[in-house]
Amino acid sequence: MTRERFTVHFLAETKMAKVDVNVPQLSESVAEATLLQWKKKPGDAVAMDEILIEVETDKVVLEVPAPAAGVLAEVIRPDGSTVAAGELIARIDSEATAAASAPVASPAPAPKAAAPAPAPAPAAKGDIAMPAAAKLMADKGISPGQVTGSGKDGRITKGDVLAAAAPKPPPAAAPSAAPVAARPALPQVQAPLDLSMLAGRPEQRVPMSRLRARVAERLVQSQSTAAILTTFNEVNMQPVMDMRNRYKDRFEKEHGAKLGFMSFFVKAAVAALKKYPVVNASVDGNDIVYHGYFDIGIAVG
Repeated sequence: MTRERFTVHFLAETKMAKVDVNVPQLSESVAEATLLQWKKKPGDAVAMDEILIEVETDKVVLEVPAPAAGVLAEVIRPDGSTVAAGELIARIDSEATAAASAPVASPAPAPKAAAPAPAPAPAAKGDIAMPAAAKLMADKGISPGQVTGSGKDGRITKGDVLAAAAPKPPPAAAPSAAPVAARPALPQVQAPLDLSMLAGRPEQRVPMSRLRARVAERLVQSQSTAAILTTFNEVNMQPVMDMRNRYKDRFEKEHGAKLGFMSFFVKAAVAALKKYPVVNASVDGNDIVYHGYFDIGIAVG
């Protein structure tokens, strides 16, 4: 009977120290999401439940916490990636916690030379005030720092306190302006804050986030599916009416056109767009286009 010898090799299994970071469960009606921005980069130490990244869906923004403490070993999906629920986006090395968090031993500091004895501090102003002056300052609520001493070695006297407490003369009034001409001048037109912004009609195109794109889509749909609500607000137009009555004749004589109220409305709209430039924009596909110019279209009947 022949015997055969078999050699069996045992392979030692290395314990895995990597912990997966997955996209959290999304809503039932949401199939995918967008990774916004990683708050950690590979090699950074992370703590348990520390926020690693935010995930944006069509409805909400979710935070993805670290499932374990350690070091962020690998980022699988970069910023801006479209991911699905449960998808692997990063890995954490949990065994690297001690190495990452252990402080580096610093060399012992060299012995310092003995510091020279500090010079005696000068006496405070409260200590160099004459007794009568100190009592008067306490009665009038004046601090020593508000009084300039004129006595010996800068001592504060009673006269110094009385001078500091005396009322200051009011500033001289500015000379009155010369009287204006009888004929009113047209108001000066102020130049825009940045003239270069109006040259060449510049635009800035910014991609919309997933949430903002869905909001824009719903707003467009609401124009045809929802009732349109119009609101009215009352404003005091008397100053505008007075200005129009004051300049309308001269304006028509110099420009050959009547000065109507629409001119004031357009000027107010442009001033509002300059103050809130984020409103001076339009939606083009998945981008928001911010305009560096001001176009006001008016429908005439």
